Amino acid sequence: MPMPPFPDAPPGGVVRLMLEGPAGPLEAVVDMPEAGVPARDVVAVLCHPLSTEGGSLSNKVVTMAARALRELGATTVRFNFRSVGHSAGDFDNGVGESDDLRAVVEWVRRERPDAALWLGGFSFGAYVSLRMADALQPALLFSIAPPAGRSWDFDAMGLYTGPWFVIQGEADEIVEPARVYDWLARLSELRQPPTIIRLPGASHFFHGKLMDLRQAMQDGVRAELPSFDAAHG
Repeated sequence: MPMPPFPDAPPGGVVRLMLEGPAGPLEAVVDMPEAGVPARDVVAVLCHPLSTEGGSLSNKVVTMAARALRELGATTVRFNFRSVGHSAGDFDNGVGESDDLRAVVEWVRRERPDAALWLGGFSFGAYVSLRMADALQPALLFSIAPPAGRSWDFDAMGLYTGPWFVIQGEADEIVEPARVYDWLARLSELRQPPTIIRLPGASHFFHGKLMDLRQAMQDGVRAELPSFDAAHG
């Protein structure tokens, strides 16, 4: 199927579309910058948590992270990995999902070649975006509760060296914070360590702490925001 053009919607607009992925159609949602906020020339692609545990583009952590970015003038793209929602294919434990992410990023870059591409995700989505960061070279990488120490090999990933921040809840009951910090400490021997934003009392899904997550996202990206002038040529 032909790839659709990048939507041209008013501020605050939400556009649902289907993209062509390596295993068939991929369901995606493009959210425009919040109404009343000057647009910036940034498109952020966000990846959702584990597909087999109910993760989807509608996950509340993903939608809050996207909202935080739109409040600063960015456009966001959320999408369902293969096997989720209306996306075709079968769960592939991060391998095929990495190919899905590549297809979405290539579409964004083809349609919005002058925009800064930001990339990140939550939990399993953080793993997939980290796995692809070196190959895709986003202008900014963000990782929310990356599942280091669980089923996936974080030490075998390519070494992305661009701007990067990590948000980790200190009361995470699924991803052990100490495992995340140990992994990041090992990485610091190879590259400039990422900025780590620790949220006291925050569980894995940030119950009761979504406003704190929103603020952490905005604090993390602020230094990398292009000027408003860049968004208007």
